[in-house]
Amino acid sequence: SDITKVIAADTFERPIYAGNAVATGGSAAVETQAAQADSGKSAFLGSEIAKSDRPELTAAKIIVSGGRALGSAEKFNEVMTPLADKLGAALGASRAAVDAGYAPNDWQVGQTGKIVAPQLYVACGISGAIQHLAGMKDSKVIVAINKDPEAPIFSVADYGLEADLFTAVPQLMERL
Repeated sequence: SDITKVIAADTFERPIYAGNAVATGGSAAVETQAAQADSGKSAFLGSEIAKSDRPELTAAKIIVSGGRALGSAEKFNEVMTPLADKLGAALGASRAAVDAGYAPNDWQVGQTGKIVAPQLYVACGISGAIQHLAGMKDSKVIVAINKDPEAPIFSVADYGLEADLFTAVPQLMERL
């Protein structure tokens, strides 16, 4: 479907590397292989579906997300989980937090993660890289807590709090 030019009956050109280069392709030999018997080196044992009382990220009405500023998986759980529990929210994370091992991959919000549009999105310690903003910009109300006043997340936030999340989140919890 991506052939742009036919050179001969069995040779063609097609774009590669997002259209930045052109590859010339030709015919290849087709060989028939006999089916192989099971070697017994592997076996399917079953499948398990992870179950959680927490809402699924893409369907959640409220999402609480944490970023690299949390510093560790322990701090992520210590700060973000109680807030999510209190709000009945799904947990999300920035790509930086996932890459650092603070949160599992299926919590990643962004262009390379899940696209979300909850009623309320609370971003704690997330600077707001363009990839992350692309994944959550359609949220109805965006609340950002970040100590960097120049953080890009504030450009899309409906409510922004310039504060240290380790101080602000516990204070927020007291008020809820």
